[in-house]
Amino acid sequence: MVQVRALQPINTDGSINLEGWLDHVLGMDPALDRAALKDACEFAREAEQQANAAQNLWSEGTSSYRIGLEIAEILADLKLDQDSLVAAVIYRGVREGKIKLADVHQRFGSVVAKLIEGVLRMAAISASLNPRESLVLGSQAQVENLRKMLVAMVDDVRVALIKLAERTCAIRAVKNDDDEKRQRVAREVFDIYAPLAHRLGIGHIKWELEDLSFRYLEPEQYKQIAQLLHERRLDREQYITNVVQQLKDELAAAGIQPEIDGRAKHIYSIWRKMQKKGLQFSQIYDVRAVRVLVPEVRDCYTALGIVHTLWRHIPKEFDDYIANPKENGYRSLHTAVIGPEGKVLEVQIRTHAMHEEAELGVCAHWRYKGTDVNSGSDHYEEKIAWLRQVLEWHEELGDIGGLADQLRVDIEPDRVYVFTPDGHAIDLPKGATPLDFAYRVHTEIGHNCRGAKVNGRIVPLNYSLQTGEQVEIITSKHGSPSRDWLNPNLGYITTSRSRAKIVHWFKLQARDQNVAAGKALLERELARLDLPPVDFDKLAEKANLKNAEDMFAALGAGDLRLAHLVNMAQQLVEPERGYDQLELIPRRSAPHKPGKRGDVQIQGVGNLLTQMAGCCQPLPGDPIVGYITQGRGVSIHRQDCPSVLQLAGREPERIIQVSWGPVPEKTYPVEISIRAYDRAGLLRDISQMLLNERINVLSMNTRSNKEDSTAQMTLTIEIPGLNALGRLLSRISQLPNIIEAKRQRAT
Repeated sequence: MVQVRALQPINTDGSINLEGWLDHVLGMDPALDRAALKDACEFAREAEQQANAAQNLWSEGTSSYRIGLEIAEILADLKLDQDSLVAAVIYRGVREGKIKLADVHQRFGSVVAKLIEGVLRMAAISASLNPRESLVLGSQAQVENLRKMLVAMVDDVRVALIKLAERTCAIRAVKNDDDEKRQRVAREVFDIYAPLAHRLGIGHIKWELEDLSFRYLEPEQYKQIAQLLHERRLDREQYITNVVQQLKDELAAAGIQPEIDGRAKHIYSIWRKMQKKGLQFSQIYDVRAVRVLVPEVRDCYTALGIVHTLWRHIPKEFDDYIANPKENGYRSLHTAVIGPEGKVLEVQIRTHAMHEEAELGVCAHWRYKGTDVNSGSDHYEEKIAWLRQVLEWHEELGDIGGLADQLRVDIEPDRVYVFTPDGHAIDLPKGATPLDFAYRVHTEIGHNCRGAKVNGRIVPLNYSLQTGEQVEIITSKHGSPSRDWLNPNLGYITTSRSRAKIVHWFKLQARDQNVAAGKALLERELARLDLPPVDFDKLAEKANLKNAEDMFAALGAGDLRLAHLVNMAQQLVEPERGYDQLELIPRRSAPHKPGKRGDVQIQGVGNLLTQMAGCCQPLPGDPIVGYITQGRGVSIHRQDCPSVLQLAGREPERIIQVSWGPVPEKTYPVEISIRAYDRAGLLRDISQMLLNERINVLSMNTRSNKEDSTAQMTLTIEIPGLNALGRLLSRISQLPNIIEAKRQRAT
């Protein structure tokens, strides 16, 4: 039965003895900084006193300050670091609005602030669980999505551990609350956090969460097993005492100095075993159990042999988790025997190190083998290791639709997890938009979508959703998809599911409508890019279609992408009209800089000619050296070239260091024209758009017409290609008050 530890020590007036608490915590981990921890405690206490002073609500017994100390105490027992404990002490104050995250960042640093921010994101899970929905009764998909959301939100294992400790405090505290709150907290803890503790290998936290959850979810069955355990407690304790002494004597005779004690009895695990195997309470082996801790692995098997020599082994009740560890890293030997007086006895045997890992799990080596979790080194490998810890959560509660496979797929690219207004979690690819969300929820919601709200505020339909946001779709009864949604330059949709739904809708429309729409769409794009007239029949032939009408119909229905058709159109332009394949004329090469020739940068020799050696033909990326020739500049060789190795032996003074310089991206100057209704901030918005697209502006000219309140802008910009130009013009066209944005032929 779980024994819930109360916060210690407490003064006679019921207040917290902070100095005594600090002594207690530093006793668990002397490496902690007492002064820094005390500073965090006083900061949290003062913030709560100030927040509650006006309402006269201050009570240390139920304060967020006290809860913070309880969370930190759990983490100290798990051997977490200084930053984690400071974050734990302050977290509840931030969550309840009594402390600003900016103040935490300023006073305690970015690491503590980032940990608290991560735990706050995880709090979204609590708001989305329905206490009346049981995983067993059919809410599997919901809980699966919530677990996947949790994985996506956590990139530092300490965040999960702080949240785990906070939920442990929460379920300890609901003992005197009403039944509805106990059920809600217990359901959340049982469905999400007990499996998380299991996957992280933190045994004693897992058992406590399971037992307390079981106590509130199944109170009658909990009481029944608790009563059966209590009735036999004295006899069982005396029996275990005798067994422990006998085992100690036998192991000492074999030269092994063990630690042996009775293993804790967990009510939920007993009930689960009774249900799973259809057993009566009297048939449960681990009601009487001992745990043997020995120094070395070889001692485990020696102890196992002694146990099996003393008492008869029960067939099929032996597990070697040392040779075959569990998925969460758990290692131990488990056996069941017919012990003294003919009673069944379970024995667990492990080393002290294995026991520490069983109790602390990932906390026993959470620092990723000594690397700094904040340095960014090996970040990808660390994230994979973290994901592997949670891949098999569903084993604890039955097979949930390929969760492990889905998580492996979702590692790269990442996913985002957002909420519907009803609190259901929806997973989408990273970069997904509200329109993708609408089609993910229901096809008709997507078709009828006219706007979106994220966390209560209106956002554009091409807004990039972030994990944890709540999304509400604004619909129209007689709405229909827009062909602009299929334009990749506008970024309305990112998923193939959304595109397929929109394309299917247009396919169902009349052919004449698609032909007209497709023709208008192509002509408008060609005009905007200032391409000359194109023979549409030849273009259709190039697109493997019979004629221009079929091409327009396919474009209007969404079967052909506008960008692909424009790329094919540019290839049909006549060379004598002054167009190359990119429809752009390359900008003149940048002025020559001393010490550079092509892609090779000469180190320390000034301005010299370079040439690639024909003997070894080095390629960019190869290790290279330079050889100063007579009259032909510097010859570039691979470092392992036999010719240059011979030259280095004869004339080492002519060997110089060289390295590959960066290959500049080829860009092209283009003049674009923008016409808009004049307004404040117009130039700022256009400049910000160019900055977002990483477009270099060579010149800009702006004229305002007071008669019709319009503004005309002419910009010369550098563009890497026609696709980038089309994307930029589409994005500019979406800005408020823009009448037209198109390419203009340079004069």
